[in-house]
Amino acid sequence: MATLSLFLTLLAGGIAALSLCSALVVHFKSPKPRPRDDSENYSLCIDEKHERQRLGSLWDEARVDLSIIVPAYNEEERLPVLLNDIREYVAQRRESGSFSYELIIMDDGSKDRTSEVALEFARIHGICELRVVKHVVNRGKGGAVTQGVLSATGRHILFCDADGATRFSDIDALLAKMNDGPVIAIGSRNNQALSGTVVERSHLRAFLQWGFHTYVTLLGVRGVRDTQCGFKLFSRRAARLVFPNMHVERFIFDIEVLLLARYQDIAVVEVPVNWHEVAGSKMSIVRDSIQMALDLLAVRLNYMLGNWIIAECKD
Repeated sequence: MATLSLFLTLLAGGIAALSLCSALVVHFKSPKPRPRDDSENYSLCIDEKHERQRLGSLWDEARVDLSIIVPAYNEEERLPVLLNDIREYVAQRRESGSFSYELIIMDDGSKDRTSEVALEFARIHGICELRVVKHVVNRGKGGAVTQGVLSATGRHILFCDADGATRFSDIDALLAKMNDGPVIAIGSRNNQALSGTVVERSHLRAFLQWGFHTYVTLLGVRGVRDTQCGFKLFSRRAARLVFPNMHVERFIFDIEVLLLARYQDIAVVEVPVNWHEVAGSKMSIVRDSIQMALDLLAVRLNYMLGNWIIAECKD
């Protein structure tokens, strides 16, 4: 009897401690996205007559074939490589037929010349489709992507990292997975053995990705081998279901995207892509790994406890 009483006491104490820890994580780690500043409703472009243009809306009808959203923070050195890859891809697409697009650089409060470099590139190459949105305060990669997607006018919407680590032409493999329904096609760095694609990463990065994937699986995000590749394509319908419901503005936002897709039965397809590690990452491996683990736990708890409710799509 005494043993049972001790067991129940320890069990009750453990449950109380777990509940307290969960409450603290939810309270202190739950993201609180800020509203847009009025200036963030406008973009800059090279059109001298309409240099400052009001952004579009995800709820409008699609006006172009593809929206490309690039979150950028202090990317003056790495951004031109990506922009040139996109320029070459667009030229190739237009050789075989009509193709319309928009390229939105989300300058997330950069302290360098990220915006100026992007606009200079557009002027040199005559890219009227390139626009720059400047955040007055840094939101984080997830916040920059979300704000960009909410302003997209494309039938399909891609977000890709500014470092150009993924070969941009691999978007064709993602576009091949699109259909009339809500679909998300995500680049994957884990299927190269089956596809012949090439992935170049350090051993440390590979180990950390394995550990993060295991943690993500334990918290209920299953069936996706590479959640963090910064190369994801959305049908317009899928974007409308996901991004108005987003809360996370930091690195862990990819996981919330996948959770929202799972909760709403949106098809998610992994597609192998060519990827290589690029120097200059803004992430601190130790600090940001801990931060991401806590953020992910907060996200999972908020949905489990019903603190975050998924709004129905307007259309």
